[in-house]
Amino acid sequence: MFFRELNLHPGLLRAIAQRGYAELTDVQEKTLAHTLQGKDAAVQSQTGTGKTAAFLITIFEQWLRSDGGRRKKALIIVPTRELAAQIEGEARLLGRNLGFTFGCFYGGIGYGPQIAALKKGIDMIIGTPGRLLDLDERRLLNLKEIRFLVIDEADRLFDMGFLPDIKRLACGLVPRFERQSMLFSATLNRLSRRIAADYLNDPVFIELTPEQMTVETIVQKLYRVKSHLKPNLLLGILAKEKPRSALIFTNMRHTAFRLAKKLERNGRRCRHLSGDLPQSQRLRIIDDFMAGRFSFLVATDVAARGLHIEGLEMVVNYDLPEDIENYVHRIGRTARAGNSGRAISFACEKFGKHVEAIESFIGMKIPEEKAGIEMLLTDHSVEYEQKMFGRKRAQRSGVPQNKPRRELRPRARWGARPNPA
Repeated sequence: MFFRELNLHPGLLRAIAQRGYAELTDVQEKTLAHTLQGKDAAVQSQTGTGKTAAFLITIFEQWLRSDGGRRKKALIIVPTRELAAQIEGEARLLGRNLGFTFGCFYGGIGYGPQIAALKKGIDMIIGTPGRLLDLDERRLLNLKEIRFLVIDEADRLFDMGFLPDIKRLACGLVPRFERQSMLFSATLNRLSRRIAADYLNDPVFIELTPEQMTVETIVQKLYRVKSHLKPNLLLGILAKEKPRSALIFTNMRHTAFRLAKKLERNGRRCRHLSGDLPQSQRLRIIDDFMAGRFSFLVATDVAARGLHIEGLEMVVNYDLPEDIENYVHRIGRTARAGNSGRAISFACEKFGKHVEAIESFIGMKIPEEKAGIEMLLTDHSVEYEQKMFGRKRAQRSGVPQNKPRRELRPRARWGARPNPA
């Protein structure tokens, strides 16, 4: 189905065409069929399926069709700062000629610009629960003005412990029958359904079939490899496949840091991204990666959801995720907006036990390939590390390099009699 077939406001249709959207995705078609009529919806949606455009188009259409007067405000609640910035960027691109205003609100940065934006007045408020609650408690955010509510990546919000915050925010809003609400979650489990029943007004539940859990245009491969050979295989795959950009996932932040250093020492432009980095640094790394200033980003699951990286060619699961749902979130970073992509996974002795559970979850067998000896490239960072660590040990010991250690005579014990001549 094409967007031009929908009875949308002419200005919104032009904005959609300018954004480059022509045909609706499955999530968009099923969601808009109900939300454009003003109904609430709880939607099972995977990453990269177009759900952001679905709720933005719903809200924009309602605004454009309103009978004038004071525009009803929208609140978008998201789990991470990165996703908040991502949605704000998409909203600005899609609504750049429609006259709407947007603001992004999350912790880790100063209050000044955010307070100024609220005082100036904005139509769409996009933020994380903690900062939104803080602004509400300071009486800088008036939740009673909200008439559109979106809870995005609800399962992720619950996993991160934000459920009490979401309930507190929802209690500050007008009654559910006085607003339109939408909930999006990777899985509509029992908790997601309960929240939808409690805070949405008679919602329509929209679920995709298991066959749609992974994007069809992603070519998936699995290599069984020992842990100590994973760096060598990664270098071989990057040399063979030659991706212009790749997002490489690890399960632990120290692994991400070390792997990024290894790639740099092997001549690859690379950075790492993990939750312990300052927010300003994380955003700068993401912006530089999206701008193509470096080709490879090693990340923990902090980057698994919410990031829309235009034209990302490859995702590598250097460590298979212990949470099987994160496999779908990770590989969903590629093959977005109808593009193709590649997803390569390493099954080592530590994380390979998750393969069967992942395959059961996505409803398919991941094709396995054998890594021949020719694919295991030399890791030159080993030579570098041996040289550097050897030098550092010598420096710490206080012994000058390239000079023999001076032989030290044993000290005489205190009070010992001298040997007779």
